[in-house]
Amino acid sequence: MNATQLLRPLQLSNLVSRTYGKHNKKFLYKDGKKYENIIYYPRTSDHQDPVIEPAKLFRVQRIKPVKGNPYWEKRLLKDLGLDGKQGDFTVVKNIPENNARLWKIKHLIKVTPITFPYGEPSAEDVKYTILKENGECLVTKEIGPVEKRMDARESFDQQPKRLDTDLLRKDARLKWLNPW
Repeated sequence: MNATQLLRPLQLSNLVSRTYGKHNKKFLYKDGKKYENIIYYPRTSDHQDPVIEPAKLFRVQRIKPVKGNPYWEKRLLKDLGLDGKQGDFTVVKNIPENNARLWKIKHLIKVTPITFPYGEPSAEDVKYTILKENGECLVTKEIGPVEKRMDARESFDQQPKRLDTDLLRKDARLKWLNPW
């Protein structure tokens, strides 16, 4: 075999399969769906995203210490009211300005969307709201006397073997004096 016979297969394969240069994004990514300014490329053409209602409020909790961070991050934490204890939290609106602030300090905080499983509280219900750590905001209004609970309370009070504070105190004292 001579040199020309050895080089011939390599030259043909280079001409057929190799293309050097930039790819054409419009040709490669032509099946994208545009959501405002973002182009989304689903895996299948019939894919439908679930409808998501964005949260109106966020519960923001600081999870990392302030010490050792640059002044601009400390200033953002102070503006949000998170410059106290590490477990402190605050509630912020879900608006672009606040989202930009939270994005800058995302490594220092934990953001949880606030949900209202039983509806949003009214102005009178603000005193009775509880915000859980998982982001659920519950309204706990005072519940009037329920006969079933009243009967259970009376039957508990009439039991001779109930555990009241005097009995527990005496038992704990005896166990303290005679541990074995």
